[in-house]
Amino acid sequence: MLAHAAMTARRLGLNAPPRSPRIFDVLELWAFVRPAQFCAPSAAGVALALGRPEPRGAAEQAAAIRDCAQALLAEVVVWNANQRAEALAQAETMGRSGWAWAAPLIGALRAAPIDRAWRGGGLDVWSRITEWEDQAPPGEAGSKPIDPEAAAGRLGELLARAGLDEARPTQRTFAAETAEAFQPRLREGEPRMVLAEAGTGVGKTMGYLAPASLWAEANGPAVWVSTYTRALQRQIERESHAVFPDPAVRARKAVVRKGRENYLCLLNYQEAVNGAALGNGDSIGLALVARWARVTRDGDMTGGDFPAWLPTLFATAPALQAGAGNLVDRRGECVHAGCPHYRACFIEKAVRASRRADLVIANHALVMTQAAFDGARAARGSKGDGETTALKRIVFDEGHHLFDAADSAFAAALSGAEAAELRRWIRGPEGRGRRGRGLEARLMEVLGEREESRRALLDAVRAAAALPGEGWSGRIAPATGEVSPMGPVEGFLVAVLEQLRARAASSELGMECQARPAIDLVRDTARAAAAALGAVEAPLLALARHLEDVLDEDADTLNGAERARIEGALRGLDRRARMMLPAWRSMLRAIDEDAEDDPDFVDWFDATFLYGRVVDAACRRHWVDPTEPLTAAVIAPAHGVLVTSATLADQTLDDPFALAEMRTGAARLPDRPKTIRLASPFDYAANARCLVVNDVGRDDPRQVAAALRELFLAAGGGGLGLFTAIRRLRAVHERIAAPLADKGLALYAQHVDPLEVGALVDIFRAEEDACLLGTDAVRDGVDVPGRSLRLLVFDRAPWPRPDILHKARRQRFGGKSYDDGLARARIAQAFGRLIRRADDRGVFVMLDAATPTRLFSGLPEGVQVERMGLVEAIEAVAEHLGTGGDGGV
Repeated sequence: MLAHAAMTARRLGLNAPPRSPRIFDVLELWAFVRPAQFCAPSAAGVALALGRPEPRGAAEQAAAIRDCAQALLAEVVVWNANQRAEALAQAETMGRSGWAWAAPLIGALRAAPIDRAWRGGGLDVWSRITEWEDQAPPGEAGSKPIDPEAAAGRLGELLARAGLDEARPTQRTFAAETAEAFQPRLREGEPRMVLAEAGTGVGKTMGYLAPASLWAEANGPAVWVSTYTRALQRQIERESHAVFPDPAVRARKAVVRKGRENYLCLLNYQEAVNGAALGNGDSIGLALVARWARVTRDGDMTGGDFPAWLPTLFATAPALQAGAGNLVDRRGECVHAGCPHYRACFIEKAVRASRRADLVIANHALVMTQAAFDGARAARGSKGDGETTALKRIVFDEGHHLFDAADSAFAAALSGAEAAELRRWIRGPEGRGRRGRGLEARLMEVLGEREESRRALLDAVRAAAALPGEGWSGRIAPATGEVSPMGPVEGFLVAVLEQLRARAASSELGMECQARPAIDLVRDTARAAAAALGAVEAPLLALARHLEDVLDEDADTLNGAERARIEGALRGLDRRARMMLPAWRSMLRAIDEDAEDDPDFVDWFDATFLYGRVVDAACRRHWVDPTEPLTAAVIAPAHGVLVTSATLADQTLDDPFALAEMRTGAARLPDRPKTIRLASPFDYAANARCLVVNDVGRDDPRQVAAALRELFLAAGGGGLGLFTAIRRLRAVHERIAAPLADKGLALYAQHVDPLEVGALVDIFRAEEDACLLGTDAVRDGVDVPGRSLRLLVFDRAPWPRPDILHKARRQRFGGKSYDDGLARARIAQAFGRLIRRADDRGVFVMLDAATPTRLFSGLPEGVQVERMGLVEAIEAVAEHLGTGGDGGV
């Protein structure tokens, strides 16, 4: 009996085990008994989720696992008869597949009488999910102004509903001043834009929800609140409870919105269940998904209420088939109204709900890609798909990430994986046992007898055979033997790898080199690849035009389902035939013609490594300044935009907001934005220290590992180690995991433990004395108030990686000062994670003696940078945190 089999095996130096009737993982029992309820995936996590004290040490944790299992089994005894009947059918189905918990669960479920037997095995959850109902369009948003004092008054109401004290002066100021973003705009293309830095503890979320909720009541729908991380999306949704205390009202008024690839696809799930019934799948995992699907808030499998740790508990492939990756609409193959589950579809529910909500809580990636897509369709006179056409008022929280999000959203990449994905989208899965539907299966029925449309479709299917197919990676970069590309695109990728090997140095992540001047082999194959892509693009464009004609000419005869299927297909065709394929051909044409570099773009080749060997190659194009398309697609069309973060300004500059204006697109507007800067109310001088250790060799993994080990022990745990390279992280983990375990401190690590970042942070938050190693994703995604995070250690200064793209931007944006600004912001962002409440105490340590003092100028006022040796730093950590140097264990 244990908590997380794969993690336990990893700590014992064993391979992750297959699921077995002899292994009782309490996390699976939790997923059955309390589906869609949060639980950190560890013994301590389960105990805390059940309201018990945190078990410390192996013996207490072992006892806690047993006690928690007994408590969970006791819960099912008191369920009502209908709940127990459905659960019994599912437990019996899982028992037939050898699930360890089946027998004790069945016994508990039968402890009280069940009036009638449940029909079937309980996995057909699609038949029991509430269907959505369409409503009349809500209309355009209004333009009534918001009074700043009314916004401050609304803040007081929200805080009172949340059971908090009255607003702090800085929070009240934030609410009143940011109301500027909700005033009517005066001219087209000139939104009311506000850049607001609010230090940790100001309470910016409630601060902007106050004017946002007032505006939505008077004018909505809707205010879009956009974040960079999934964790903050859910945090904002939780804080919206103060705006909409009634859960039923909140479900309508505050909607979390993500891309389609995040939601459970009921058709994919049904096909997986059918496969499992024939012995080709994981009935146990699918039954646990069924338990979750019945009670989930919105069907979100990535960052929502689906336990991300569930597919990672065991190593067997069938167990992983129940993971989010195979059950979501990841390949753009949705048949929309042609799906038998269309009216129960989680994605359709979210899209429709977002059109009528007061608050849509989205993420930067969705907002930007969808706005660009809608803008491109509108420019051609086509109707947008309704997901972000109402982007009138936008709050960008975590606004310091806006530049990076735009960089990803407005880039193009012709890679083996992307080209193979396009082939699958057109032709459907071609390998044995693969699920999915190609264009022909999705559209042929709708096209009926329209001969020209059918011909265009079949031409596209035939032309797509030139794209990379099954096994492409092994052909362009075999582990042994010679390359054997099939088709012109694979041939181009082989040539790209030749140029990379000739001109690039390898790193742990891969290789990269400038695309031009290209070697002769690359130019020759680029020409052939462009022709092949053109042969795919032409019939897809013809098909799109035919479908648009059908919508126009047959408007009086098309039923709603047919119209929805055609509109869904057009969205996919627009993305690929009118946006992606032209971008790919443009890159290839520039290579073939050896064109002069366009000052607005950077083109380069790269190769991706996995376990030391090449697994993909790509030709990439990025904007040097992605705020140009960001402004055109998102900022300028809006009426009001608020960009906020705890780290926007740079006080080393004459104009502290100059860099923020450049990186958010504000500098491209006719008038300067309003800027607000509110300091944190916390006493950093008393509660935080910043140490630079000057006698540790940053290039010696043994010295870095020894330093981290002793610092973590001095803090008694609660330590977060941040690394700028995965290789160094793994080397340190290997050296310190056992010594920390000997002292009773658990160590978790990104890129080592079999869990995604969010789950690792959940464990770290739950276990007060645990330690965690991670990279940038942890720095950006960790929000851990209290003692669980009391020490933060950087292995070296977080300078930006000097890759081809960064070097182009450094030249454009100011050279050395640009590098300094990025590194200074990363240090400030990390430091901001250390003190999250007024009573937090923490120590920030930099192990890189060469780190310039100027990089610490973004730290809160009162924090002094102290340079000292490692021994002094260990003593300072113990003294400041009150552990006495004994590790607190």
